[in-house]
Amino acid sequence: MNSFFCSDNSQQAGEDVIGSATNYQTYILVECPLPWTSEAFNSKWVPQNLRILVEEVKRAKVPIRFLLIANDVSHKVNHTTLLIYQKKEGLSNGYHKQEFKLENIEQVAAVVQKWLWGISSNSEVETSATKDILVCTHGSHDKCCARYGAPFYFKITESNADFCLDKVRIWKSSHFGGHRFAPTVIDLPEARYYGRLDVDSFRAILTRTGDIQCLNKVYRGWGILPAALQVLERELILCNGWDWFKNKVTGKILEQSLDNKTILGELSFEQPSGSLYTYQAKLIKDETKTQQLKSSCNATRELVVTKYAIGSLWLTSSKVMSYST
Repeated sequence: MNSFFCSDNSQQAGEDVIGSATNYQTYILVECPLPWTSEAFNSKWVPQNLRILVEEVKRAKVPIRFLLIANDVSHKVNHTTLLIYQKKEGLSNGYHKQEFKLENIEQVAAVVQKWLWGISSNSEVETSATKDILVCTHGSHDKCCARYGAPFYFKITESNADFCLDKVRIWKSSHFGGHRFAPTVIDLPEARYYGRLDVDSFRAILTRTGDIQCLNKVYRGWGILPAALQVLERELILCNGWDWFKNKVTGKILEQSLDNKTILGELSFEQPSGSLYTYQAKLIKDETKTQQLKSSCNATRELVVTKYAIGSLWLTSSKVMSYST
């Protein structure tokens, strides 16, 4: 029996989790009771019309990530929740949410199809939920998500009352990448990714209190930024503290060397006061952190995981709002 666990292996190798958040235009989350098969949309409760739609979107290479979600009452409720999170343009703090309450999962495909055509649906609802936390518990896809994701989901839902976060919904989710960092989480609408979480670091992130240095261990990066720039954003968080999370950000890669060893990146951010700053950074391939690893428990070969370090960082422009009294 294979006793290899990619999450233990990554941790023992000392892999840095940063730079592993994926950048999608849209997340479409479909409530669907468990069990889920390894390929989630082949699961028995997923209707054929939805399966076909997901395949069509994949073939057309549209940057949409479909995920199945469930909570402890999904198998009993008499409706299906559909969540569509779409990336905002320009400076942003994350994604825009639309929520639909449908009679059953058979109706999902038609609503998504309409949404893709820009037609609104009368099943859209307003909700008081301010956050959707997705915990990957997809053990049939990778056993680390069963071994670490499922107990973590249980722990945080059990202690959710202690967090006093009545507007935060916590969902089990199908695979969204990075199971070697299990337990792994996406925090929507921001689309920040975390891995190797425990209850204490999760509490710090949700309440934005405590030692910001915990992000060195658990922050995979912000899904609105290109992967290489995620290390730069983490550096700015560690310099600015929890207040950084109030900023709107945009980032892009300006130049990349042919061998990918150096990248010139730019990151702009706007503070709540309206002050605007733009930084540029030279990112250099970090040979000490670049490793060959198996990216999942079932991987047959190792992949080279490239990590970047900040070679130099400079402020290129600033517009500071000043208030005269």
